[in-house]
Amino acid sequence: MMIVDDQAMVRQGFGALLDAQPDVTVVATAADGLEVTELVKRTSPDVILMDIRMPKLNGIDATKAVLAMPGLSHPRVIILTTFDADEYVFDALRAGASGFILKDATADDLVSAVRVVAGGESLLAPSVTSRLIADYATRPAPRRDAQKLSELTERELGVMREIATGKSNAEIAAELYVSEQTVKTHVSRILSKLGLRDRTQIVVTAYESGLVTAER
Repeated sequence: MMIVDDQAMVRQGFGALLDAQPDVTVVATAADGLEVTELVKRTSPDVILMDIRMPKLNGIDATKAVLAMPGLSHPRVIILTTFDADEYVFDALRAGASGFILKDATADDLVSAVRVVAGGESLLAPSVTSRLIADYATRPAPRRDAQKLSELTERELGVMREIATGKSNAEIAAELYVSEQTVKTHVSRILSKLGLRDRTQIVVTAYESGLVTAER
């Protein structure tokens, strides 16, 4: 994985913690977004831990640049944020980040976040998901073409709505009286039909298409 942050103490501290894990190797660190694309070409990280506020090139633009790089398997990006102070976290999710984690997260939470995202899931931490959704829903955002949602079945639309409220697969299964495996199947079909990467993008699309609103 790669760690991108303009604070040396953050890079060193997180780097030491993560590199000490048996299943994690830190292959590169960067102090600014401008360094990221070149380092990605050279080191091919699976996951990037990306700060938002950096000089020269911020984390949002760096995320866009990385995910637009041709001819490679794109790394998954976790945004590092203080959340309350970062109005830009929503733009980062739109840019394709797979989730976010607070800079004051515990060591266990950080390691878990990296493993979750490396495993192909998105990171919608329960402690902040409800605040993310509430704040995101009240922000003006460009509406995506709602017509694309016509490809989804009614049940898939229902699952998408529940995901957008921050529910886990187990909670959705209980709400809809189906098995958790059935929910996972619906989630996979939603991702495939809409050309989305992960659960975070489902939340973004649900709000930007108008499927879910602040009053939901």
